[in-house]
Amino acid sequence: MQSWRRKSLWLAMSASWLLVLLGVFPLLRLAVPSRPRAGTSQGWPRWLDAELLQSFSQPAEFPEDGPQPPRAPGGGSCTWEACFDASKCRGGGLKVFVYPATGPVSETHRRILASIEGSRYHTFSAAEACLLLLLSPDTPAGQCTPVPLQWDGGRNHLVLGLHPAPCLRPFQLGQAMVAQARPTVDTFRAGFDVALPLLPEAHPLRGGAPGQLRQHSPHPGMALLALAEERGGWHTAGTNSSACPWDGRCEQDHGPKQTHPGATLPNATFCLIPGRSSDALHFLQALQAGCIPVLLSPRWELPFSEVIDWTKAAIVADERLSLQVLTALQEMPLTRVLALRQQTQFLWDAYFSTVEKVIHTTLEIIQDRISGASAHPSLLWNSPPGALLALPTFSTSPSDFPFYHLQQGSRPLGKFSALIWVEAPGQLPVKLIQAMAGSQHCAQILVLWSSEKPPPPRLPETAVPLTVIDGPRKVSGRFFPYSAINTDAILSLDAHSSLSTSEVDFAFVVWQSFPERMVGFLTWNHFWDEARGSWGYTAERANEFSMVLTSAAFYHRHLGVQVSGRSSSLPPRTASTRWWQGLATCPSCPLASVWTQCSSRTQCLCCVRSTAAWRSPRRDRLYCPPSAWGG
Repeated sequence: MQSWRRKSLWLAMSASWLLVLLGVFPLLRLAVPSRPRAGTSQGWPRWLDAELLQSFSQPAEFPEDGPQPPRAPGGGSCTWEACFDASKCRGGGLKVFVYPATGPVSETHRRILASIEGSRYHTFSAAEACLLLLLSPDTPAGQCTPVPLQWDGGRNHLVLGLHPAPCLRPFQLGQAMVAQARPTVDTFRAGFDVALPLLPEAHPLRGGAPGQLRQHSPHPGMALLALAEERGGWHTAGTNSSACPWDGRCEQDHGPKQTHPGATLPNATFCLIPGRSSDALHFLQALQAGCIPVLLSPRWELPFSEVIDWTKAAIVADERLSLQVLTALQEMPLTRVLALRQQTQFLWDAYFSTVEKVIHTTLEIIQDRISGASAHPSLLWNSPPGALLALPTFSTSPSDFPFYHLQQGSRPLGKFSALIWVEAPGQLPVKLIQAMAGSQHCAQILVLWSSEKPPPPRLPETAVPLTVIDGPRKVSGRFFPYSAINTDAILSLDAHSSLSTSEVDFAFVVWQSFPERMVGFLTWNHFWDEARGSWGYTAERANEFSMVLTSAAFYHRHLGVQVSGRSSSLPPRTASTRWWQGLATCPSCPLASVWTQCSSRTQCLCCVRSTAAWRSPRRDRLYCPPSAWGG
């Protein structure tokens, strides 16, 4: 009996070993397939469309006809370094040439073309340009414009279209950059393409409506959700309500049930935007209304994401986590809500309110890529007044601008330059020069001589350097950034101004606390004259003012750069007949407009004095051209 058991045990063990030897090694060969030998084919099936399978095979499997030159990167693998020749831009900087339209042009494309021609980067010569821009036309599906003769595989080209897909097919794009509305993360080439907002047809070229946020702080009991629906409207509901699914049907409704595109958005705190293609317009509506966009699709590439930090203005969530999203929105601190809403207003006003700002932002992003280390830092892009008003010809360091001292915990330098404008009859204001020289904060005195008479051969001796500059025979020349000015603060003075040293010192201390404002003494009030059809400003109205005159005022030298930069960016005919006409006849009007646009701050009255000694020796009421304020 025991021998039988031993025999059975040995038979079982032998059978087990035999199964192991016969079965394990073939299974291992199935689990770990051998690598194909060099020079042999994988043995793909003989499909009729076998050429489509080449992308799935290994490059070594296909026979080579001989040595081939290295290929340039294709459209899908393009990077800025590989597909753009930045050396063409080193001589004269970024110059953009726009191909002429080959067919009917929509009103939107006319606005785009006008905004490009109004930028400082435009050129009418294709040979001079380092970026060739092709506008993707509004044509029916399948009817695409052929590539231009100078296409060169798309190198140094930008295909621009305000619709989700450019007209050119992918194999035609080659090495061209694509600037299009609402790209997805699957097709967007980060650092090479540019994501644009989807603009409505009636989006203005210039001007643009300001942000609609009228509350400086969110009301604790009025926090609302606005859900974008596919038909173009909005539904609202309280954040305490969980009966608001993503399909747009909300049981509780504390405000208008819906609005339509172009109408005023409900006064909501959060705007829930699904990932549908039709929701791209809702995104701009939310920004304008000061409603925090809550994007329910993480695969949406946000506009200008290369430079804009959207974590400061929007929330990206997943619609599958609806309850968690609602809970997080409900528990968000009010300080965080206010910061997000304020950032939406800044981004709207700085980059999205007009077609011109959208196009100029696109070109500025490309210019930053070319500049490399001297590009705008993130602080300039994401803090008021924005990178479009921070001209690279002035500086790209935040410490050189008057807007970022608070964020950096710094103050302007403790010196100023006195710039005295002398016109006819051409007499040197000796008393005013002595008063300026007595200031402990005065670094230099510059006399801008704009009189036909020659300046006096001898100048009075002063404790600070005194220089006479031969200036142009027009009032606008006093605001240009002369190279002799070596301080941030400039005290603009007329020859007939009357100031004491103590008043100058006090005004400068005030300006150091508000370097982004214009600080002065003489205040007038502007008004619109219906009979003349023009702006005017006067000193006749007591106890109210709207501007500080430049006859005695401190301002940052960045204002002079803005004035000169504005002249170079405008077409010559427009600059000479409209804005510059206003600057020549009454400079305080356009300068107040430019500085308010740059700083988003009002001007500052330093102290109140009798206006009798400050009035112009010619008249107390001046009129400006109608375009002096609007530019």
